[in-house]
Amino acid sequence: MGTAKATVQHATDYRGILRNYVGGEWIASTASQTQQVINPATREALADVPLGTAEDVDVAVSKAQEAFWSWRQTPPQQRVQCLYRLKTLMTERLDDLARTVTREHGKTFEDARGSVIRAIENVEVACGIPSLMMGYGLEDGAARGIDEDLVRQPLGVFAAICPFNFPAMVPFWFLPYAVATGNTFIVKPSEQVPITQQEIFKLIEQCGFPPGVVNLVNGARDVVNAILDHPGIKGVSFVGSTPVARYVYRRAAENGKRVQAQGGAKNVLVVMPDAVLDKSVANIMGSAFGASGQRCLAGSLAVTVADRAGRAAAAIADGARALKVGDGLDPAVDVGPVISEQAQERILGAIQRGLDEGARLVVDGRGAAENRKGFFVGPTVFDQVQPGMQIAQEEIFGPVLGVISVDTLDDALQIIEHLPYGNAASIFTQDGKAAREFRYRAPVGNVGINVGVAAPMAYFPFGGWKASFFGTLHGQGRDAIDFFTERKIVITRWF
Repeated sequence: MGTAKATVQHATDYRGILRNYVGGEWIASTASQTQQVINPATREALADVPLGTAEDVDVAVSKAQEAFWSWRQTPPQQRVQCLYRLKTLMTERLDDLARTVTREHGKTFEDARGSVIRAIENVEVACGIPSLMMGYGLEDGAARGIDEDLVRQPLGVFAAICPFNFPAMVPFWFLPYAVATGNTFIVKPSEQVPITQQEIFKLIEQCGFPPGVVNLVNGARDVVNAILDHPGIKGVSFVGSTPVARYVYRRAAENGKRVQAQGGAKNVLVVMPDAVLDKSVANIMGSAFGASGQRCLAGSLAVTVADRAGRAAAAIADGARALKVGDGLDPAVDVGPVISEQAQERILGAIQRGLDEGARLVVDGRGAAENRKGFFVGPTVFDQVQPGMQIAQEEIFGPVLGVISVDTLDDALQIIEHLPYGNAASIFTQDGKAAREFRYRAPVGNVGINVGVAAPMAYFPFGGWKASFFGTLHGQGRDAIDFFTERKIVITRWF
């Protein structure tokens, strides 16, 4: 296999290197090293991102703290005017932003476009903060002549540590809500996909936010640790793998911060005997192989119930074989590359483990890795998977789907119950009783009924249970309001 790994190099100057956006200005990082940003479909070097320092974080926090008091005093209905302008600009640039996502991440253009739309939807919901942030009160609530009220107040500087798989969307699970509620904010994009946020911050620059309200700091582990440790940061939002989510949660919480840390997943798609097979399989294809399986809502296990003739399993395999692999900018392509050569090698290793464990490989996507210039793995399907196999337990984060056959819905639910993760699960059925039992018993935060990707709209929180989430309040919706504000009880009497 060819080598074109993202190389680390010493920076001699900052020409052509991505910059941070801090205090309303584009400034150079203090980093001495950069990393290439690679188009995973072509191995083309797109940019150099600085591997930032704790000093970069300190400068951003200082500017955000300076901006906080004035921003907090700005009425919510005025704060959201900046978000209205951002929504307009992002909508006007929708296709350009989607192309940028595809170039640096690899997902298909339509998938990228949908993710940008989800980012815009979060801006739109956050524009309702003047209503969503309202508290409540009661005259004579404590006693005669004593009123009692609850009000919400912002806390200060928050930060988001973002993953590679949704360069536009995930930061917007947090940013709009944080600033609309009166906080100031720092975005740390993944060093693998920093360009989308560069483009979005060029739009943010035009929206009228006072300097220091919204900031962008590039970097990798050193920047993450600096965010987790900085005493000036009140809370941290994170999305990524479970081991890193656990680390972020522990270290940030030990430093007295609020934390919401979204981890990994092993999502199950249950196919009942009465499922509408063609529509169900189409949903399963999108769930398992959309974004090349690189998302925390990807379906990675299909559990067929009472599939005596193997019709459902065969239809799933046929659907996977029909998908076209290639550059996501090609409108005929269904599955783009994975993010890097390291990810490609890890996924190929997982496929080999499945074979070693005795699962049967019915659709082999390994050929795409050998025959293409980019970091490709084709849709891969195993059947005869057993629930105890590593391939049925581990998060692969690639276009690999395992098929397990069971006798009853109860058997399928037991598989979900014994998994360490609890992000999402879906059932395909026309039976209302089965659907209700599934939604009632499945121990996951997001449930789909005849929906392959159970992605909540922006006005609902993004659920996650067990090892898929560390914290109490999730991203999006009313949870976001509670996370980014503190409640204060005011008891008043006038003599």
